[in-house]
Amino acid sequence: MNRRAFIKTAAAATIALPTVGAGLAFAEAVSIRVEHISHRLPNLPSRFEGMRLAFLTDIHHGPYTNLDYLVRIVRTTMQLQPDVICHGGDFTLRTAKNIDPAFDVLKELAAPLGVYGVLGNHDYHYDVEHVKTVLRASGVELLVNRGVWLKRGPDRLRLAGVDDAMLGKPNAELALGDCTARDACVLLSHNPDVAETLDDPRVGLMLAGHTHGGQANIASFKNPFIPSKYGSKYLRGFAKAPSTTVYTSRGLGMTAVPMRWNCPPELTLLTLTAK
Repeated sequence: MNRRAFIKTAAAATIALPTVGAGLAFAEAVSIRVEHISHRLPNLPSRFEGMRLAFLTDIHHGPYTNLDYLVRIVRTTMQLQPDVICHGGDFTLRTAKNIDPAFDVLKELAAPLGVYGVLGNHDYHYDVEHVKTVLRASGVELLVNRGVWLKRGPDRLRLAGVDDAMLGKPNAELALGDCTARDACVLLSHNPDVAETLDDPRVGLMLAGHTHGGQANIASFKNPFIPSKYGSKYLRGFAKAPSTTVYTSRGLGMTAVPMRWNCPPELTLLTLTAK
C-alpha cells in the first residue's frame, strides 16, 4: 500500500469508527508507552553491564504533536534515569518553524553519558542545516556517519550513527571508525533498511525508527503503510538482519493522519547486558 492509499484508508477508517472508537484512536496517539527491553550485546565490558539507554524517535512536532506532549516525553524520559539518551531523527513535521519550539522543550533532556542523535528523512525536507544547528545548540551531539566512545574507567563502548537512508548518504565504515571486532557497538539509524546492506560484524545492535510501527494497524486491512523496502520485517521490535540485530521503535509522533490504532507511541528504554 503506498502513502496516498494509506492516508485515504486511514482517514476513511477514522470516519467510519464509532465516536468512542475514534476517541480511543486519538487518545492512543498521545498515550506514551515505555517499552522496557534488554539486549545481550557482544563484547560488552563489565562496567557497562546494565547500562540504560533511552531511545526517542519520530517525534514529529507539528500539527499532530504539540508542546504539551513533548513536555510529557521529557518528563517520562527523565523519570527513567537513563545513562544515555539517543534521538532517532524526524523531529518535526511539515515546516522548519517547528524545530525551534520543539527543542526549547527537548533541550531539558540530559544523561550522565550524554545525549546523541541522528537525522531522519523529514529533517532533510525542512532546512536540514537549521535542524543541525538547533540540535547542537540544545546539547545533542550529532552522529551523522560518525561515532563516539562512551567510557567508564578503562572500559569503552562505541555509540555510532549513520545518515538517513532516503535523503542522506549512510556510511557505517566512517561511523564505526577505529572500533574493532573486540569492542561492543550500538549503531543508530533512522531507517532500519540500512541493516540489510550492512556487512560489518562489529555492530552488535542497531536502533531504528521511521516505520511508526505501521501507526494504524487495523485488522480489516492487510497492510498498514510501511515505509520500508522489506515489508513488515522491520515494522517494530526486534528483527534479525544479515549481520546484526535490529530493534525498530514505533516512534512517538505521527504523520499522514492524526491517529494511532493498535500501535501506541513508544519511548524505548534499552538495558544492555553481557549475560
